[in-house]
Amino acid sequence: MGKGALAADCTSFECQVSTHGQPLSAAGADYEQTIRNLGGDPENPFAIFPQVAELYHKRREELKTIVAAKNAKFQQWSEANPELAEKKRKWFSHELPEIDWSAIKQKANSATRAASAAVLSELAQQMENMLVASADLSNSDKTDGFLKHTKALTKTDFSGAFLQVGVSELTMSALCIGMSLHGGVIPACGTFFVFSDYMKPTIRVAALMQTPVIFIWTHDAFRVGEDGPTHQPVEQEAQIRLLEKLQNHHGHNSMLVLRPADANETTVAWKMALENSHTPTGLILSRQNIKDLPAEGSRYEAALQAGKGAYVVQDEENFDVILLASGSEVSTLVEGAALLRADGVKVRIVSVPSEGLFRSQSKEYQEAVLPKGSKKFGLTAGLPVTLEGLVDADGTVWGMNSFGYSAPFNVLDEKLGYTGENVYEQVKKLLSQK
Repeated sequence: MGKGALAADCTSFECQVSTHGQPLSAAGADYEQTIRNLGGDPENPFAIFPQVAELYHKRREELKTIVAAKNAKFQQWSEANPELAEKKRKWFSHELPEIDWSAIKQKANSATRAASAAVLSELAQQMENMLVASADLSNSDKTDGFLKHTKALTKTDFSGAFLQVGVSELTMSALCIGMSLHGGVIPACGTFFVFSDYMKPTIRVAALMQTPVIFIWTHDAFRVGEDGPTHQPVEQEAQIRLLEKLQNHHGHNSMLVLRPADANETTVAWKMALENSHTPTGLILSRQNIKDLPAEGSRYEAALQAGKGAYVVQDEENFDVILLASGSEVSTLVEGAALLRADGVKVRIVSVPSEGLFRSQSKEYQEAVLPKGSKKFGLTAGLPVTLEGLVDADGTVWGMNSFGYSAPFNVLDEKLGYTGENVYEQVKKLLSQK
């Protein structure tokens, strides 16, 4: 707006609520008189004054000279510094270094936030252009796995690659989105999953702009425990997964959301996040330890199937029921399946780290993993709607229908029905129905 557009005594239309959201003429302003006051012709309001055309023509020629000089300077620098020029090209084209993901060592039965820390520790040593931020929680969200191999940025020292933002999730996500838009930098930011609520406006804008920021959300469910319901996410997963269902303007899922089921699936989730250069990625990670999922061979090789959004973890020929979940609930299904098999029930177990990605697979693959008409039981620490689309009319979902409670996580598991025994009871009830 022009200098002095807002009157000191607030008599101009800028001070009126009625000018917001409708044409100025509808608020009582005189559009034609405004044009006249600016020296224009209301009959030809978009005419360009000769002096303006001359000014912009002159500036266009100046810019051509400036750009040509900058390009020449960059070409000269590139020829004198071929290795740095190639590095810059790779960084700005989102080319990743060769990473041996299978070589990343994960401790058995660890929390997925700890598994994420193990991956971040490797990335800090292998990815020069990665920057990680945390909202004053690096020791809890385990982004300190990255920090241990670099140092925090300060106002007098920008040589580090870690940003301690403070208790400011909205600012943190906005900063990381800005860095991603600039290019050359791969930003990731961490906080508790429940605090993703503070970040929602920026997450939506990142999805709209197809900006490949990585969001690291830990403490993914009521198992946060003694912190109580204010810190225990319930509805957040259903909310954030809506962006998996919303298409961007290129016709793709506007966000990739991954909730890995164990340490090796977490490694694969990080691999997928970094290879995703077209949308933001959300990693939803556990606070508590999780038993590794069973595998006949390499668990890492089996976990690579997470790249399709959902896959079969355990199977039996002519199964009676399919058990499906994401995150730590998958290991609970494994415990329940053991009880069911002992009772003669044949079971298939499916891990679903990303429903949106699974829905993007061929109809044949979807039907092979979750065939229609087969009995299904879903288990989620979020709202039941998180899995109801996959279970559909073929079964039921055990999920949270209230806020959480303040208690140790193992007590909450027992009280809220997240045990192998309750899986057994609920599946037996399902199978008894005709």
